[in-house]
Amino acid sequence: MAQSSEPPSWALAMWRGFRNRCPHCGEGRLFHRFLKVRERCEACGMELHHHRADDLPPYLVIFVVGHLVGWAILETEMRYDVPLWFQMTLWPTVALVASLLLLQPTKGAVVGLQYALGMHGFSAIRRAGARPVDGPARNETETRDGGGTDGRHIGSGRA
Repeated sequence: MAQSSEPPSWALAMWRGFRNRCPHCGEGRLFHRFLKVRERCEACGMELHHHRADDLPPYLVIFVVGHLVGWAILETEMRYDVPLWFQMTLWPTVALVASLLLLQPTKGAVVGLQYALGMHGFSAIRRAGARPVDGPARNETETRDGGGTDGRHIGSGRA
């Protein structure tokens, strides 16, 4: 994929994040564990550790899943005669599965939106033209923040 010097639009950055891709290049994977964002993109080298998705992705997932499952429960109660034991088994399972399926894409979209809007540490990267970092060496902010030898930030309990 050819990269231009122009950063992607917010919609494109969110779509890339939703698909578990780097919001800048769209090539590298965004997550290296279920909800743990990579330190930097494996394809273009852009730093991704600046994100602060925090509570927005779970809030959005709860909002969407709660409304869909709530609507389905009401429709089932109004139209069908379904035993209570079945509903007490079905709806929590549907809510759990839907939440797990939506959580990672939603977090990716939020990280993409933060990149596109230049929030947090992404603003400095966007001002610099989103150039990739050179090699796997640690960046200055990790050294300044006292990051350990494994490249983690002190106090970064982000999921």
